Amino acid sequence: MSREGYVSSITRQSEDFPGWYNDVVLKAELASYSPVRGCMIIRPYGYSVWESMRDELDRHIKRTGHQNVYFPLFVPRSLLEKEAEHVEGFDPQVAW
Repeated sequence: MSREGYVSSITRQSEDFPGWYNDVVLKAELASYSPVRGCMIIRPYGYSVWESMRDELDRHIKRTGHQNVYFPLFVPRSLLEKEAEHVEGFDPQVAW
């Protein structure tokens, strides 16, 4: 079997899981980086995966008698700071 066309420069999962995950997401064209810090653009294949996951979760949620809820993507700094002890350590990753 020819390996022509295979991606060969993916980080080894056993060596660096986050690096491997990013490589897979980017090289499979599931998502792309956005000019907005902390955000990604979900591309068509990635959106298809999301829709499948969402639909399955929706069936499960409704089957158990619960309702869906949608929370805002961005939380005001003032509200996040009220939970400072829970957020400690995540500050460098928050898109202020």
